[in-house]
Amino acid sequence: MVFLFHSCAQRATFQTSSVVPAAEGKVTIKQDKNENYNIKMDITNLADVDRLQPPRKSYVVWLESDRGSPKNVGRIITSGRLKVSFETVATQKPTRLFITAEENENVQYPSSMVVLTTDRLN
Repeated sequence: MVFLFHSCAQRATFQTSSVVPAAEGKVTIKQDKNENYNIKMDITNLADVDRLQPPRKSYVVWLESDRGSPKNVGRIITSGRLKVSFETVATQKPTRLFITAEENENVQYPSSMVVLTTDRLN
């Protein structure tokens, strides 16, 4: 039974954004045999970050868990492509994932410019 639980992937979609209304995306979270969480995002129609109003320098991915403040888990590079992907591994079980537009990709706390967010994850 445990093997079946670990092999199932959780899927979520991002909510529509007022910052980048055309952006859409899906998230897949799968727990591996080491109890880490493999997170994969596929996003379409994500505008280059310098085209936002006001312009920013980076899209940053944040992971919320039951262990406290959101954690910066990386940045998304758009480079004029309409489809982008992002993958990371986390030791904490995500309860929500979201993307913000930031002036600096190494920020420790998210800004209020939330581009995409999931609902609360189980």
